[in-house]
Amino acid sequence: MNTARALYQMVRADFLERVRRYSFLLTLAFSVYLGYVVYSGQLTLQLSDYRGENNSAWLGAVVGLVGSVWLSLVGFYVVKNAIQRDRQTRVGQILATTPISKGFYTLSKTLSNFAVLAAMVLVLAVAALVLQLMLAGAAHVDLLALLAPVLVLGLSAVAVTAALAVLFESLPVLRGGVGNIAYFFLWTTLLTLGAMTMEGGGPSPTAHPFTDFTGLVTVMTQMQATVHALDPQYQGGASFSLGGLHPTTKTFLYTGVRWTAEVLLSRAMMVAIALGLALAAALFFDRFDPARASWFGAKGPKPAKKGRAALAAAAVVAEANSVVEAQAVHALPHLTPLARGEAGAVVRTRFVALVAAELRLLLRGHGWWWYLVAAGLWIGCVASPLDAARSGVFVVAWIWPALVWSQMGTREAQFATGPLIFSAPRAVPRQLLALFAAGVLVAMLTGGGLAVRMALAGDMVGLGAWAAGAMFIPALALALGVTTGSRKFFEALYTAWWYIGPLHHIRKLDFMGTTAESSTPVGYLVAAIALVAVAYFWRKVWLARD
Repeated sequence: MNTARALYQMVRADFLERVRRYSFLLTLAFSVYLGYVVYSGQLTLQLSDYRGENNSAWLGAVVGLVGSVWLSLVGFYVVKNAIQRDRQTRVGQILATTPISKGFYTLSKTLSNFAVLAAMVLVLAVAALVLQLMLAGAAHVDLLALLAPVLVLGLSAVAVTAALAVLFESLPVLRGGVGNIAYFFLWTTLLTLGAMTMEGGGPSPTAHPFTDFTGLVTVMTQMQATVHALDPQYQGGASFSLGGLHPTTKTFLYTGVRWTAEVLLSRAMMVAIALGLALAAALFFDRFDPARASWFGAKGPKPAKKGRAALAAAAVVAEANSVVEAQAVHALPHLTPLARGEAGAVVRTRFVALVAAELRLLLRGHGWWWYLVAAGLWIGCVASPLDAARSGVFVVAWIWPALVWSQMGTREAQFATGPLIFSAPRAVPRQLLALFAAGVLVAMLTGGGLAVRMALAGDMVGLGAWAAGAMFIPALALALGVTTGSRKFFEALYTAWWYIGPLHHIRKLDFMGTTAESSTPVGYLVAAIALVAVAYFWRKVWLARD
């Protein structure tokens, strides 16, 4: 009884600490936005030419799948900071001196994560009710059919997400940017596992609920069976996507999810898996002991050494940023002032040094193997046929440095070096431009093989698309880093965008210009300029506030 009470108090305290943050309001606003995209028809569930009538059963199923599918992705990045926050605030060191077991701690963090994500699911449930009232009227509301899919599917899926966030934070190799990128691919794998295990084909396939992480395949196969019973000419096919494949022309009466014993047991199994993952995380949790901070039992001084290195590197940036003004202020009276041309040359020289310092910071900490893979991709872009290089090797070449770009704009918040860097006159424009230039250099170095290949082939249009992408990616990283102070927003957004756009050559989303048909370089060039401007004005406002 005392253990249960202590667990409740710890979860409650952690949850209340989170809800007092502005970020929690943003997560709830995202749930409201998901409801809006359903209402506006931007996110659609369709079965070939069919969609369901706007009754409680149909809206409940659609909103329930929105919660289980999209919140299981976005929610991971929302809650994947519980243990890290205790490290940064030194609360972890205090907890390490208490009798709290590792299993108790990881379970409490999982439950706290779940409480945050459950709040988002509840907002979706309210949004489903509002949608029903707006689209069909209050006389037709069936609360059970409307809310059951939202709560059962949504809560069971985000329970696994909450536990995975704690597990990733407990594993040294996954607690940082690698984990943020790896989770997206894990999520896509889990999402497709249900489809891969379906039996039968055509209009009425059979799903296996126990391999269906989100319940998407289970619900859609039930819908397919309903449509096939109404229309024997229905040949199958279903999609759940932004925008839909094509406009629907027919509707059918959907009576709701069939909550069979197998379906309910599969949802209960997801909750059991979440509890198992929470306890498994305790096996890898280091209990805030620096001696267990890596897989190889690195000793305590190593993190401190890393911190000193970061401060030293920041000092290099600050020195390069202010040397011209410092020389002017402390110049001896008898020295002859520089002529206009000579002064400009000095400024340009120091800006080059500042760009070089920022580039060293971005590339710091990568082992020889990282450069070896980057070199292999560069050579692959040059040696491959142009079309294969542009739509294949090059796509991989620009996902490889994602963790390099994600640092942009975040180091000042991470290492508290802002006062040191921004103490120099005109530090904001020069430091941001130098950092942006360094990010563009990373893009040019890692993807330069394709530029060489296009130049040799005389493909100037493709080269222009390449240049627009080389500017857009670091601009996006810089804007997100400056505005959020965190790396994970860029890592999550960039990985998903890369997967949907360039990897599948979707027009208007292909910022790399992987094919001539999907390339829209002018828009991304304008976006790059706008994102750099956003980063500049955001930082100016932030410094003026402080």
